[in-house]
Amino acid sequence: MAVPATAATVPSDAAPSPRLLLWMLVALTSGFALSNAFRTVAAILAAPLQVHFDLSPQALGLFAAAFHFAFGAMQVFMGIGIDLYGVRRTILTAFPLAIAGALLSTLAPGFGWLVAAQVLIGVGCAPAFLVCTVFIARHFAPQRFASLSGMAMGLGTLGMLLTGTPLAWLVEQSSWRSGFAVLLGLALLAWLWIWRCVHEPASSAPQGQTPRRESMGQALARFGQLFTMAHTWGIVALGAVTYAALISLRGLWLGPMLIARHGWSLVASGHVALALSLVALAGPILFGRIDPGPARRRRWLLACTLLMAALFVGLALGGPAWLEVALMLAIGLLSGFIVLQYADVRAAYPADLTGRAMAVFTMAMFLGVAAMQWFTGWVAALTSQQAAGPDDPYALVMAAIAALLLLAAAGFAWLPAPQPKHSAINV
Repeated sequence: MAVPATAATVPSDAAPSPRLLLWMLVALTSGFALSNAFRTVAAILAAPLQVHFDLSPQALGLFAAAFHFAFGAMQVFMGIGIDLYGVRRTILTAFPLAIAGALLSTLAPGFGWLVAAQVLIGVGCAPAFLVCTVFIARHFAPQRFASLSGMAMGLGTLGMLLTGTPLAWLVEQSSWRSGFAVLLGLALLAWLWIWRCVHEPASSAPQGQTPRRESMGQALARFGQLFTMAHTWGIVALGAVTYAALISLRGLWLGPMLIARHGWSLVASGHVALALSLVALAGPILFGRIDPGPARRRRWLLACTLLMAALFVGLALGGPAWLEVALMLAIGLLSGFIVLQYADVRAAYPADLTGRAMAVFTMAMFLGVAAMQWFTGWVAALTSQQAAGPDDPYALVMAAIAALLLLAAAGFAWLPAPQPKHSAINV
């Protein structure tokens, strides 16, 4: 019986079949799924960690932000690494740091060690989604970018399912350390899968030409020149807030808010987190299929951002538990429009800057997540310290997120848009 070809058995100079390329993309999304699990784990572990280490809301914000600060700060180097050394070598080199961070989290004797572990995990996960988007941009037709990116984001969102009901049940039955131990094992399996299945397809350079290998100095210079392009700043302004709003809700405040406002248990909050993750899984797939194209895409991005701000205003106003859950699920579904932001970036820069352009956008996204989680933690801590402050600090937290979304939408609308055609940057 014939044995199907795998990435490991295909010669390096052979052109992989579309089916094999899809299989490699699925393997890459396993790393992204674990990245999603690590970045949303605080929503379930916040309450147990607060009790175990006697943490303030501001300290919880620092814990949740540490991953994202490290993740975002490393995007420059990951983007350059992908452009210079390829998708496979970059992810296989970085991801073991996430495994080491998960191990340290499992054994952490104090809060400082736990924060340091989050930094390690953030660095290790830094290329997790970037390798997926660059792989799609390099090896699939441009018109398939939005739909395949939506599929990758949807599959990656499966990682959030782990940090819903399953993790909440495990933590209640055992401890928060058990949650990190499970993620440690899954991260190791993801690395092994990528190592076994993913290889770099042959270069698509024109026949008779050899791609020029840049020096690190040239690569850094070209990266920096992205910020001299006027339209980069509008992209960065919006990218820094949209995903941050979703992750600040799903990854930090969902559990504490439902427990404080409605007296729910950790497992009940986990059910909502699980439902939100399932809805968020469908969102990118939906928006990837209904992508309106470059002519109308930016108007869609602006409208979706304004609608998301309105939903957070609804959470700030509060209401019965069923209404708040419905608003959370609506935010989860709407967040799928973020895949259109990736398509906007893909169309805004020349092909030879794809890796670095995606890295700039991803850096903005995750530094934005870190800043928003730290900032909202500060807002919650500040309101709780005021003797005459509100009984519900989460109202101001949700209002702060809504305000940041409105500011980002204004920046995106007023800052220059990309021109129809872009020339490569010469260094």
